[in-house]
Amino acid sequence: MKLSTQPPASGTRPKSATEKASEGLGPQLRLARERAAITVRELARRTGVSPSLVSQVERGLAMPSVGTLLAMANELGLDIGDIFKLGVRPSQSPPGPVQRARSRKTIRLASGVRWERLTAAPDHAVEFLYAVYDVGSASCTEDSMLRHDGKEYAYIISGRLGVKIGFDEYELGPGDSISFDAQMPHRLWCVGKQPAVGIWTIVRRRGDARLPPDGSLGAA
Repeated sequence: MKLSTQPPASGTRPKSATEKASEGLGPQLRLARERAAITVRELARRTGVSPSLVSQVERGLAMPSVGTLLAMANELGLDIGDIFKLGVRPSQSPPGPVQRARSRKTIRLASGVRWERLTAAPDHAVEFLYAVYDVGSASCTEDSMLRHDGKEYAYIISGRLGVKIGFDEYELGPGDSISFDAQMPHRLWCVGKQPAVGIWTIVRRRGDARLPPDGSLGAA
């Protein structure tokens, strides 16, 4: 990517690749919704958010939380590999096996959660991610939890991460790892005053549903 030699206009700055990729989500989510013949109001009802939020996300005026994005993707028949392709122009040639650090496909979500894909191309069987939970961020609100098909494996590099699986809570620090059945209701959040950074592997994720805080199981 060539950098402009001209200074940015007053009060503006060039947008990063992360910001551009995140902004590209909205229009593509809208296209996926229209292809599925689902109205804004109906998608909002199915995902438990307001029609206004769905509209703002589609217009690039707001980024959803992890839970909301996964719920929207599930209703639209998308998986995480599809989400990383949203708003990204297809490559002119197939990627090789190496994913360079400087060119990772990245999604920045609401509340300071960031996913970076560690594979050069989407892999619908396994998701290999570098994840950052900024201070104060969480995968979903305290009154909801996530569940989806597959298994999750995580290794914490730095910071501290809170993990709730069903009724049990854990706090992970650098060097700690965790694995669990993702069909169990779960929630992730940053603990303390330092971002929580880790490596995630998610095997065969399909479907998502947010659950009430009592952990009762619903239809995925």
